[in-house]
Amino acid sequence: MTNRENFLSLIRRKGYERVPVEFVLCPSLEQQIKDQLGTEDYEEYFGFPWRRVEDIRLKDHDVNQYRQYFDPPLAEGADIDQWGIGHEKSPNSMHMTYMRHPLEHAETLEELQAYPFPDFAAGDNSHQKKQVEDIKSRDLIALGDMQMTIWEVAWYIRGMEELFCDMMTDDEMAEFMLDKALEMAKIRAKSYVEAGVDVLFVGDDIGMQHTIMMSEALYCKWIKPRLKELISFAKAINPDVLVFYHSCGFIEPFIPHLIDAGVDVLNPIQSECMDFKEICARYGDQISFHGTIGTQTVMPQGTPEEVKAAVWENLDAAGEMGGLMVAPTHMLEPEVPVENVLAYVEACREYHTEKK
Repeated sequence: MTNRENFLSLIRRKGYERVPVEFVLCPSLEQQIKDQLGTEDYEEYFGFPWRRVEDIRLKDHDVNQYRQYFDPPLAEGADIDQWGIGHEKSPNSMHMTYMRHPLEHAETLEELQAYPFPDFAAGDNSHQKKQVEDIKSRDLIALGDMQMTIWEVAWYIRGMEELFCDMMTDDEMAEFMLDKALEMAKIRAKSYVEAGVDVLFVGDDIGMQHTIMMSEALYCKWIKPRLKELISFAKAINPDVLVFYHSCGFIEPFIPHLIDAGVDVLNPIQSECMDFKEICARYGDQISFHGTIGTQTVMPQGTPEEVKAAVWENLDAAGEMGGLMVAPTHMLEPEVPVENVLAYVEACREYHTEKK
């Protein structure tokens, strides 16, 4: 099988020949990999099966226009992203920030409606089709990455407490924020799918370490219908596009709803929060998986042998037809030994030879 054939067959649970390798490194660990292996591009070096296609490029979008929404003002050195969300630097994290929500003080629907949301419809997507063609010409999978899709877009801008209050009181502000997030997601999804991506990667964190973030009733009322509409919209353009969905944490009660909404692959099945073998036994004939190797436990704390064992156990659980793109569940942080990164790669490479 070619790389593309192998990937698509594995994800569709039709058998596979090789185990794909994929992970994300924090900057310091990436530098260690570069220094030890002499590579500037670890995705190329390790043969990742996919490459990302760039999102729509916004035109004349000055993020400084959002500074007026922050009272008190943002801390010195803070960044503002394309959504207008402020990110103040955290001394305790390489990639997490203290998030500031520009609409958390809004009290009326009119204030929300006046907010300068990113105008993706007027953006430039002329680069996407060529990027897709270039990626596919290299026997790689073209991926449209739009994680932070509906729920997170809405609460990152509005503030979680404020949006939950809006939702619990059936406030029209909740409907506006979530509908606006869906509207922008549909524009981005349409652009990606029409450009020809193989994978549309969406997602919103809806779980915490040991429990779900909201009740099933609240989820089914506000979030699920919009996710289902987005996926149906994308698959109406191309029924073959594969939809990956990301949520960290414990989300088992939501899995049947995600399947019903049309999700093809669930990421990351965080091993510290859910048992992959149980999840796979229960849902593996309906949905595939991506992740499962703990970045809070085995990757930073285990031995290389334990990393390999975790990879092989989960691949065994998924079975010969596939359905698992095994990978670390999140970014690999500075405390992860390079030896464990290499052990993960070796475990994937060796699975059909050493293990079988």
